[in-house]
Amino acid sequence: MSKEQNEGRRRIVLHRIAGVMALGVACVLPLTHTGTAHAAGDPYWVGVTGPLSGQDAQYGEQWKRGFDLALEQINANGGINGHPLNYDFEDSRSDPRQAVAIAQKFVDDKRILLELGDLSSGASMAASPIYQRAGLVQFGFTNSHPDFTKGGDYMWSTAISQAEEQPLLASYVTKGLGFKKIAVLYLNTDWGRTSKDIFAKAAAEDGAQVVAAEGYQPNERDFRATLTRVKSASPDSLVLISYYSDGAQIVRQARASGVHEPIAAVGSVYSPKFLDLGGDAVNGVYTESNFFPGDPRPEVQSFVQRYRAKYNAEPDTFAARAYDAMTLAAEVIRRYGPTRSGVHDGFAKIDNVPSVIFGKFRFDPQTRRVAGAKNLDLVVKDGKFALWDGKGAPRAQ
Repeated sequence: MSKEQNEGRRRIVLHRIAGVMALGVACVLPLTHTGTAHAAGDPYWVGVTGPLSGQDAQYGEQWKRGFDLALEQINANGGINGHPLNYDFEDSRSDPRQAVAIAQKFVDDKRILLELGDLSSGASMAASPIYQRAGLVQFGFTNSHPDFTKGGDYMWSTAISQAEEQPLLASYVTKGLGFKKIAVLYLNTDWGRTSKDIFAKAAAEDGAQVVAAEGYQPNERDFRATLTRVKSASPDSLVLISYYSDGAQIVRQARASGVHEPIAAVGSVYSPKFLDLGGDAVNGVYTESNFFPGDPRPEVQSFVQRYRAKYNAEPDTFAARAYDAMTLAAEVIRRYGPTRSGVHDGFAKIDNVPSVIFGKFRFDPQTRRVAGAKNLDLVVKDGKFALWDGKGAPRAQ
């Protein structure tokens, strides 16, 4: 970690310690948050594990913003039956080994009523056995791997499973955009390989063909040789199963290498950082999301306006998911009690949960995921994400 990162982390810790001391909380944890707690009772705690440093730190920062906005509203309205809701955010760097160590810490801390995270399915699934054995709900609200919720009855997610999301992406690029000969570049992790396989099967069922599939390592930065191999397959399009940092780098290098075919990407690239890192090269990239700030629904616009007022920025999917996750945590504790067993039973029973992304939702008790979730089709236009207008996919210039 750089000197600047250490100093930034130190300031965050000092700021939050000061906030906790002002509320008279006896036990201070690193990187904790109490919101604007107008409630006077002893606090209820949730644990969070996710990336606050490393290449995925932008996701963790968006999470914190969503969490804090939710807590500001929850605690200003009396908390949970008079008790403020707090969280302890531990930095895993989205590393499975760190996620396992944090899981052990959380299950041993009897104050923690449920856990939120990790960012990646791989990190979460490495820790799942610990949460399952200890009887602590692991709410992987961004975990889309189909096997995540199969880890036990304590694993729940509001993320659309890749088993559902990849067919939606395949339909967008084949039926909507008309791609027929697709080259897929995918992150060579369990999540990436699984997503690629599901996408290829769905694309074939939609009448298209994956003519090339190239995996790359999470720390890879030079994609020129891979792009040369892909180009030799004469695809009419590229599909990226990537995160925002590697996705932006691939697009930049593709355009610089003379690869002008249209590009689509899975929804995990939907982040302001994708636009920042990709620059003009990412104009015309197609993607999808189950949240978009231009959605006119009242619950979306209320969230967007409060987010803009607090952060002077546009929220992305990960901020909205975090906001919804903290809102759900509060609702479950409020309705079913501040115990680990109450939270476990509550996830199976709760319905009509207020949500920015879904409006109102309930879980499918069999899959332990949101029933009937859908995506919005997006495109990068003039340096911003926009709703796709239904028009075709011309070659990039």
